Amino acid sequence: MLRSFSRANSKPNFVLKSKSWPSVGDGGGTITISLFSSAVAQNQITVTAITTTLLQKCKSLVQAKLIHQQLLVQGLYHHFTTCLISAYLTHNAPSHSISILERLTPSASVVFCWNTLIRRSLRLGFSHDVLSLFRRMLRLGCPSDHYTFPFVLKACGDLPSFRRGASVHAVLSSTGFDSNVFVCNALVSMYARCGGLGDARQMFDEMHKRGICDIVSWNSVVAAYTQSRDAKTAVELFRRMTSDLEIHPDVVSLVNVLPACASLGASLHGKQLHGFGVRRGLFEDVFFGNALMDMYAKCGMMDEANKVFERMKVKDVVSWNAMVTGYSQVGRFEEALGLFEKMREEKIELDVVTWSAVIAGYAQKGHGYEALDVFRQMQLCGSKPNVVTLVSLLSGCASIATLLQGKETHCYAIKCVLNYDWNDPGEDLMVINGLIDMYAKCKSTNVARSMFDSVAPSKRNVVTWTVMIGGYAQHGEANDALKLFSEMFQEDKSVKPNTFTICCALMACVHLAALRFGAQIHAYILRNRYESVLLFMENCLVDMYSKSGYIHAARVVFDNMQHRNSVSWTSLLNGYGMHGYGEEAIKVFDDMRTAGFVPDGITFLVVLYACSHSGMVDQGIRFFNNMHSEFGVIPGLEHYACMVDLLGRAGQFGQALKLIHSMPMEPTTIVWVALLSACRIHGNVEVGEYAADQLRELDSENDGSYTLLSNIYANARRWRDVARIRSLMKHSGVKKRPGCSWVQGKKGTATFYVGDRCHPQFEQIYELLADLIQRIKAIGYVPETNFALHDVDDEEKGDLLFEHSEKLALAYGILVSAPGVPIRITKNLRVCGDCHNAITYISLIIDHEIILRDSSRFHHFKSGSCSCRGYW
Repeated sequence: MLRSFSRANSKPNFVLKSKSWPSVGDGGGTITISLFSSAVAQNQITVTAITTTLLQKCKSLVQAKLIHQQLLVQGLYHHFTTCLISAYLTHNAPSHSISILERLTPSASVVFCWNTLIRRSLRLGFSHDVLSLFRRMLRLGCPSDHYTFPFVLKACGDLPSFRRGASVHAVLSSTGFDSNVFVCNALVSMYARCGGLGDARQMFDEMHKRGICDIVSWNSVVAAYTQSRDAKTAVELFRRMTSDLEIHPDVVSLVNVLPACASLGASLHGKQLHGFGVRRGLFEDVFFGNALMDMYAKCGMMDEANKVFERMKVKDVVSWNAMVTGYSQVGRFEEALGLFEKMREEKIELDVVTWSAVIAGYAQKGHGYEALDVFRQMQLCGSKPNVVTLVSLLSGCASIATLLQGKETHCYAIKCVLNYDWNDPGEDLMVINGLIDMYAKCKSTNVARSMFDSVAPSKRNVVTWTVMIGGYAQHGEANDALKLFSEMFQEDKSVKPNTFTICCALMACVHLAALRFGAQIHAYILRNRYESVLLFMENCLVDMYSKSGYIHAARVVFDNMQHRNSVSWTSLLNGYGMHGYGEEAIKVFDDMRTAGFVPDGITFLVVLYACSHSGMVDQGIRFFNNMHSEFGVIPGLEHYACMVDLLGRAGQFGQALKLIHSMPMEPTTIVWVALLSACRIHGNVEVGEYAADQLRELDSENDGSYTLLSNIYANARRWRDVARIRSLMKHSGVKKRPGCSWVQGKKGTATFYVGDRCHPQFEQIYELLADLIQRIKAIGYVPETNFALHDVDDEEKGDLLFEHSEKLALAYGILVSAPGVPIRITKNLRVCGDCHNAITYISLIIDHEIILRDSSRFHHFKSGSCSCRGYW
């Protein structure tokens, strides 16, 4: 063991015993005193060299402390402070290093030691410690240098903390480092990572103006815009960089800008960057190759991505993941799974990204069970899922409405991901958003709402609001969707609805035919200039206006669209069909073909629907016959159902049955319901009973089927059969939906049921309705008592018809609407035949157009006629 230090001849020399010094610590290399004693005796090594060697060779903190002790005793401490600090850091004792530093006079070597401490904390991820060390350094009056500030600024970006970063900026400006290119580059990066994109750009512009930019400066600002999802500006800055003759883009430059090209779908620019990289000899770089594959994959060019993959000599797991993810996202599952299996064969480590990519691919295509199987394999392999994995898995559960597996995933998330102190709050919210979406799509909207309410309003992001609003809208709870959409503006004005939020709200407007609310959303879109994904939103507007009874507004939106796709044309075509404008629908179909769009199965379904609801039998038959021969579209089950509906409405039951028996597939419920509905219109009991028997064989429990047959019997005055059907419904547990109509008033929407007397103005409503009925009776209206489905006398049936919900809604609409304003009524079931007849007469004696939407179509009543012309 080291015994003592002594001074001789005013030059420090170690006086060493020949006894060896046993190693202390985890073994390895016994340091013998005899070695150094011999060296000193021969004057071959100085005391400084010996002590430095001892500090470097010591194996434990205990040895470092012993040497420190002896240096203090012998008065040699100040000669070896740097070595001592290094030794303490080596043995993970930064507090001892700080204790030494705090007693030293500031110098270049002391600054170096502080930087070493700061860099160590940064490397270990202790960002708060970095800032604490920096503050201590400033308090001691130790000057920072151009190495200190980049470390500290990086810690501010890691936190991220804009406030602290700005404070450091102020300090470095006061010390004259605001012209140092390294420090300024770190500032650009810090501001970008802290969300201060504008400040990052201002810093860069100042550097550019002063002429101190280098390639790192350009790379930093391009990366800032790419990470902030401003891909357009990132690409524009890259173009400016390449025009600067003094700046030569490197591999980092290309890796930064390629994701921006992917976001924009700018495959041509991406190809140019590919060529640029090949010419510069950068293609061998694995990072460049990975970025190229990712760009091509996100642009849907998987064949190009595969060429890059095949030509890469060096591949890492990121390379394989890029290809697996790309194939999954475009739906090429065979190739994705092939690469997935090849990775296993070649013993390439499958990381969480690989597993997540396959799960996400299945989920996006609605293959939820396959996604669950892959997740089970992932667990068996011992790979731990991350937030992205769980969100993708929840999406898969939602796509197939598997509530049980969704709940199991929820439990897993609670046990392994959620509510840990070290978690990123943003990642927790991603999982919660996924859970809200899953529960809503599995029709457990109450649970979804509970989870939504569990998130503090200040913590919700636009996705939180969107998945809840969308869940309500998709599952028939449109009132709740619109109410929540309104609350979004009241509770958290910092969260702005995105395109998907607005489209979900428009979908809710469609369910309710809420034209006024939909028009307000349209105005909001125009005021806020939603330019991204505008086509998708415009298609929703066309659909909303057409299904809310304002087909002319739908046409105006369509005519003002700068770009259209097949959905745009189909939405307008469907709108004309619903309103009974068959000729206009066929003209839109012809214009669609002229514009270069090829009709598909959905297009033909809409055209056949339009022909059916306009009585255009010959045109409908022609379209059906030409689908396959002229357009290559094979008729599906829905097309046959439309044709049965078309022929049945026209009373051609022989042709309809012949078509059903010639179908290449077994007819399902929708075909027989279409036939049964036609029998109701024409009172065909025989065919109606046949269709009902077929429905019973299919175990159909649709209340509408029972109601249609009951109506057919009632119209034929076969009251025993009516009673039998109702008894059958009761014993089968099938409940008839109550008829409900709603109408827009000045102060919102009013809802009415049969015989409803709950409205505050019900006395005025009934009084006005009685007056209207008396007036139309005087001009020829006779109640169609066969629509009162009860075995009572005609006078009592007339009283029952008087209280139907659509008549009550109309009376209220007249009460609250100014003269000349259209009255818009919506009914959840098909409109009653007597009500249709009565409203036609009423339209003769009032100064309003009456627009009624039932479960089948729109009816525009004006001046004693209806747009349906009897085809409803």
